Parts: sequence; structure tokens; C-alpha cells
Amino acid sequence: MAKARRKIAVAGKLTHFDRRGQAHMVDVGAKGETRRIAVASGSILMQPETFTAVLAGGARKGDVLGVARIAAIQAAKRTPDLIPLAHPIALTRVAVEFQPDAERSAITLVATAECHGRTGVEMEALTAVSVGLLTIYDMCKAMDRGMRIDRIQLLEKRGGKSGHWSRART
Repeated sequence: MAKARRKIAVAGKLTHFDRRGQAHMVDVGAKGETRRIAVASGSILMQPETFTAVLAGGARKGDVLGVARIAAIQAAKRTPDLIPLAHPIALTRVAVEFQPDAERSAITLVATAECHGRTGVEMEALTAVSVGLLTIYDMCKAMDRGMRIDRIQLLEKRGGKSGHWSRART
């Protein structure tokens, strides 16, 4: 009985659960269409030699950042195939930017996803970041198996009923 009550309590807070605690896809049919934007980021830390090779385009598998950019964009488009309760969204833009940090031997990937729709694009931006960073790892693992993917996070979202949200950047 306590387990059933806990499911009901959780269901009241999380929109992907119904009153009985069962997972379901949220109904967005009655929501108005607005322009929606989400920005997410994450970093991959590596050995200085790996960092230099990636930036110089000298990795054995070729243009690491070019391939990672295409992988991130493709991942954003495929988000509902990967995240079971995510809605298919007609994306209007996905942008991917890399910010190298020589001091930390790190590359930060920032992804921006946009649409004009009834639900947000946070999952698309986060999926783009995750897959883009995993692609860098995959292409460089022969050089550096100790790379670390770090701080995947939503930075900002705009649009919809909840309006604008921004993480305090540190």
C-alpha cells in the first residue's frame, strides 16, 4: 500500500506519470505553439597530446570535430528514437559550437536546438551534446582511453508556458 501511495505522490510531481504512477507520453495537444529554444553544454577532458591532435585535425580517424558536429545534429533529430517518452519535434535549427580550453585540455560542446511547437527542445539539445561528446571519445579512444565527459547540462530554455529559464553560469 505504501508503494502505491508513493507512486501516486510521484505522479503528481512528474508529468510523465499518470495518477496511478504509470509512465505515459504527456499530452501536448492543447498547448499553444510557440518558438522554443534550448541551449545545453558539456565537456570532454583529455590528455594534452590528444587535445592538440584534435584541434590540428591530426587524429587518425580524421576531422574529429567535424564528425562530432554532424553526429550531434543527427542525434538531436533522432531524440524521440532514443528517449522513449520524448515527442517527435520538427526542429527548425540545431547549431553546434566547440570551445577549446588549452589550459584544461578540454573541449566544451554547446548545442542549441530550436523549433516552433507545443513542447520544448531541451532533450534535443542535451542529446546533441551527449552524442557529440561520445563521438569525440570514440574517434580518439585509441590515443586516450582516459578521456572524461563532464558537466552535461541545460544552460537555457525559452518559450512555452514556463517562459525563460537560465542556469547561473559558473
